[in-house]
Amino acid sequence: MALSATRCLSLKLEKACILCCVSLLDKLLVVGSTGLVGSKIASLAHGYEFETYNTHNSRPSPFPNSTKLDITDRDATMTLLAKIRPYAIINVAALTNVDYCETHKEEAERVNVGGATSLADAARQNNSRFVHVSTDSVFDGTYGHYTEDDMPNPINHYSKTKLDSETVVAQLLSYAIARPSVVYGWHARVGRTPSGSTKAMNFAMFVLDRLGKSEPVRVVRDQYSSPTFADNLAHSLLRLARLTENGIFHTAGRSCLSRYEFALLLAKIFGYPPDLVQPVSTGEFDQAAQRPKNCCLRVEKAEKALKMHFLTAQEGLIEMKKQARSKPNDR
Repeated sequence: MALSATRCLSLKLEKACILCCVSLLDKLLVVGSTGLVGSKIASLAHGYEFETYNTHNSRPSPFPNSTKLDITDRDATMTLLAKIRPYAIINVAALTNVDYCETHKEEAERVNVGGATSLADAARQNNSRFVHVSTDSVFDGTYGHYTEDDMPNPINHYSKTKLDSETVVAQLLSYAIARPSVVYGWHARVGRTPSGSTKAMNFAMFVLDRLGKSEPVRVVRDQYSSPTFADNLAHSLLRLARLTENGIFHTAGRSCLSRYEFALLLAKIFGYPPDLVQPVSTGEFDQAAQRPKNCCLRVEKAEKALKMHFLTAQEGLIEMKKQARSKPNDR
């Protein structure tokens, strides 16, 4: 039966309204969408009413609207941002292998500082809000439980480059700097990068990989941090993109644990023998870069500003186990 003229007009208006709403979504650019946190952001962004654009570099992106971008290429960065003109940029691209950065200092500075500078300049030119991911290790780890007001004092080159990038970003009119701590989570795309500049697995996935093969894993007992569940972090970064307040925000887990204690908890929750987790001291590892002993963070400021709860290590690992069960082969 043919539709009435009134009904046809109604359907056209509904369609036009839907298209209008879609076009009014703010554009978000996720820089580094193939990593653990970037992939979480890209998956969750629509729930924050963003039209999402993504970048990738060494690994292809499974997400639509993704462009290959080397953030050290200033011209390419400026051109892409001028084309997209995003409302906000979330930058999770960086060289994160601490020992690699220590032995490849110029490359680390080029990516972590130079890349952030190019993105910050592009954000300024396009009036975009810039959310930049830094690290807990900008602190020297002398005492831990740091607030955003405590004075940074990096003790390795990776951390120095991240602090330098914070200085660059803090010059913008609209910005937020997020400091997580030992980010972990279930990740579908695990693979080594050719240069070794980025860890092949986050710490929890590394431990699970060893435990799943019934292999012992040696874990330091004298380095403390606030393990940060990647999904929790992604939500906080998306909220920071919507926030109008500028500043530094500690976006980390609520627990303060040694790497050994975290690995033991992981073994317990995933049902592996705890005796496979072997405690060692930092001095027993031959590492190029010095590590801070205690970089636990306080998150009260971020929780209040973002109106959200950061998970304890136990809460985060339980959520990670649920994801592992729902996607058992997604590693």
